[in-house]
Amino acid sequence: MELSRRSLFVYALLAGVWVLVVGWQIEEHHRVKEAARTDLRNRSNDIAKTVSAFIRGLRFRGAVLQERLEPVLNELVNAHTNELIKSSELMGIALLNAVGEPIALAGVPIDLEQKDLLQKGERWGRRGVTLVNPVDLGAALTSEGATNPTVVLPPFRDLTNNAREGWPFPRHGPRPSETESTNSISSANTNEGGSPTNTFSGREREGGRREPEGKPRRPPWLRWMAEKDYQALLEERSLHGLVLMMSVESFQAATTHDFWLRSIIVILTSISVVGSGLAWGNLAKTSELQIRLVRASELNTHLKEMNLAAAGLAHETRNPLNIIRGLAQMISKREDAPPEIREKTRGIIDETDKVTAQLNEFINYSRPREVRRSPLVLSSVANEVVRALNYDVEEKRIRVEVKGEPLTIEADEQLLRQALFNLLLNAVQAVDGRGEIEVLALKDNATEAALEVRDNGPGVAPEQRAEIFKPYFTTQKSGTGLGLAVVQQIVLAHGWEIECLPNEPKGAVFRITHLKLAA
Repeated sequence: MELSRRSLFVYALLAGVWVLVVGWQIEEHHRVKEAARTDLRNRSNDIAKTVSAFIRGLRFRGAVLQERLEPVLNELVNAHTNELIKSSELMGIALLNAVGEPIALAGVPIDLEQKDLLQKGERWGRRGVTLVNPVDLGAALTSEGATNPTVVLPPFRDLTNNAREGWPFPRHGPRPSETESTNSISSANTNEGGSPTNTFSGREREGGRREPEGKPRRPPWLRWMAEKDYQALLEERSLHGLVLMMSVESFQAATTHDFWLRSIIVILTSISVVGSGLAWGNLAKTSELQIRLVRASELNTHLKEMNLAAAGLAHETRNPLNIIRGLAQMISKREDAPPEIREKTRGIIDETDKVTAQLNEFINYSRPREVRRSPLVLSSVANEVVRALNYDVEEKRIRVEVKGEPLTIEADEQLLRQALFNLLLNAVQAVDGRGEIEVLALKDNATEAALEVRDNGPGVAPEQRAEIFKPYFTTQKSGTGLGLAVVQQIVLAHGWEIECLPNEPKGAVFRITHLKLAA
């Protein structure tokens, strides 16, 4: 009971250690995964700063031409010489205006309609991660501050054509000269009254009024636009942020490598815990077996002492039985003894003979078996035993035959005679009149032989074949139940084996195997 409680405690401790290690590895994996995410976010911030630096380099008078900006963005996405871009695996860029609409795009198309993208500011997919507004371009791209944002201008041709058509930015003043180059649009414009206005000052509104201080200055080529059109242009084309799509290949590689590393640690821990549990279980079983062995040794010593005492008691009991039998014989032989007394004395003699036979069998069974091997001719020993039982054989008119090869085996002659005697006597008692008994010597292989005793009696039931060699188990009315138990003792003392088999079509076979042939 104490050992079981100790085992339960050890198993619980091992299970707790396993759970602790597994939980620790899961926590560490989540930490590494989050660190990889943070690293990817940091690299996206670095890329955003790089994009800001490029845009600042292209910016002139607060404006950037889209036809010059997009090739630069495409070059950034497709760059392989820039270590920063290459290591971060940039897949796509989208520049956004104040309402979150894209102004310029490069690389892989980015879906800006995702709800989780707008709510969380990032969206992780199988191939890439989309990050919204890593930096505020409206403040970062200018030295004048957020009040002077960068405007991404469409191509001049589209701008002037749209201005002629009145959409989306209708012109309220005279058109610029169509003969002028698109790269040097005139900064002079006329108001609706036809009087010229100086648009190079950058601080006057239409109608000759100066613009209030703190307002963003218009680029010279946009002085011809009406104020509300210019504000609409700022709202639609000014930069306020960007969206980056980054490849998650490096993130997945880092997390996969860490996952397998943690998995190996968990597997090794599981193997260690299971091995420790099995080792402890074996140790506990060994301890239990040692305790049982000690107890069995004590019990065996006690049984030996009881066996010696019982054998001594049986031996001492035979002397009074012999005296009783002798006195009964004397009384039955007296001439003046009445017939009734003589009949009772004969009953006393018969009962004392039965008890004496049982005592002899018990003493024979309890005697230690010391095997002294010597070469013996198996058929000769069998013939001598048959002759010893000749009276019983002739009385029941039984035919006994000894067959087989003249094999020479190594065995104790006295013990072998006793084993054969008990087997033949058991067969004689089992068969009826005119029965047949056969003793057969067989050669199993080059070093071993077998001995069989066959009869054509009633046989042994299948459920009794394993019990028949136990002490005091008998199927005969007059049997003591120790004859076959003595046979099994002799067989085991020699290192042989014995079994009871059916004899077709009728009877039983007692087969002794592994008899060692003499050289």
